[in-house]
Amino acid sequence: MTMAHLPGVRRQSIRVALAATAVVAAAYVLIGAGVVALSTRDLTSQLDARLTEAFARIPPNAQPPSGDGTTGGTGGSAFNPGRDPGRPFDAPVLIWRVAADGAATPLDSSAPALPADLTRVVGPQSATIDGNDMRIAGRQVGSAYVVVAQSTSQISDAQKTIVFGWLLIAPFLLGAVFVGAVIVGRRVAEPIEAAHRRQLEFTADASHELRTPLSVIEAHTSLALAQERDTGWYRTAFTKVERESKRMRRLLEDMLWLARFDAAAEPPPSAPIDLGVLVAQAADRFGAVAETRHLRLSVHPPAEPIVIHASAELVDRLIGVLVDNACKYSPEGGAVEVTVGMEAGRAFVAIDDAGPGIPEEERTRIFDRFHRSVSTAAQSGGAGLGLAIGDAIVRATGGRWGIGPSPAGGARFTVSWGRSSLG
Repeated sequence: MTMAHLPGVRRQSIRVALAATAVVAAAYVLIGAGVVALSTRDLTSQLDARLTEAFARIPPNAQPPSGDGTTGGTGGSAFNPGRDPGRPFDAPVLIWRVAADGAATPLDSSAPALPADLTRVVGPQSATIDGNDMRIAGRQVGSAYVVVAQSTSQISDAQKTIVFGWLLIAPFLLGAVFVGAVIVGRRVAEPIEAAHRRQLEFTADASHELRTPLSVIEAHTSLALAQERDTGWYRTAFTKVERESKRMRRLLEDMLWLARFDAAAEPPPSAPIDLGVLVAQAADRFGAVAETRHLRLSVHPPAEPIVIHASAELVDRLIGVLVDNACKYSPEGGAVEVTVGMEAGRAFVAIDDAGPGIPEEERTRIFDRFHRSVSTAAQSGGAGLGLAIGDAIVRATGGRWGIGPSPAGGARFTVSWGRSSLG
């Protein structure tokens, strides 16, 4: 089962997606309400401006229409000041002339009666005339008081169009946000879930590895206290206790190193280091280990110095891990060879041993913490942290692993560094 299908990751991603969708929905509602409010304000301002322009088109002596459809004004020509020639498709501006006694007479026969409470209206305001929503304004024009009004149907139509578009887009937008948030949520949750799982596995494996030496030490201590023993028995028991104590110490040191490395914000600073010198020093340090197992530990240095930019501390530990592993897995009387060189523009260190090798199916897991190959677990006696430490160092220094069979019959581990790491 992949991490993307773990129930925990799925639940976390869905929760993140729902929260993100809710936030976007709230923002979308606020934005939609703001757009409607701004568009209503702008359209209302435009309508009020048209009412003001209508006053300028009304002649001071404008008269109501006569029975034959013409105005009673001078010349008898047809006159419709409510029609704006610049906006032929807009609703007409309705115009009323208000007499001194408050009687309102429309200048257009199609205009409805003006309510009495609107005959002395001044500034533009909203009103309802004959069941229609209007914007209305009034002022003195010549000797008469004139009231003008225009329907707000265009504003209503614009509001409906905006709301319809808003509702039409909302499902697609929120659906896309939800799906995108699920994908992003999974990508964010997967590393967290994986790290949590690794932490639990690390704790469980560490507890298991520590339990064995502790059990051995406890058993020998209990037996030693149960009755008197001869000197030989005590020596044998203390030898086993010492061996298990050293095993615990190595395990704890490796665990502390990995914990510090994981917690470090960045690896130690890089500096130019001579790869051949580091390998020679490591070989010298492990010479005694190889000698006790009757191994031939040989180093093949490069013809010329090979300098890379990396942390000398990390690279030295990496070489130590690889040489130590090679010595552990090589049979007594075998050989361990360390080679330093250049190939295809990359500096490399190769360690060959005569051990059982790494089976093909094991090569994807050998860098897992506490993992030991079935073919070498009993032989190594380690906790399976050496290659995990080596892998952390290789990644931190920009290196690249190479794993394959060795000409000596065992495994060949190669670490190479590219041009960006070379001196």
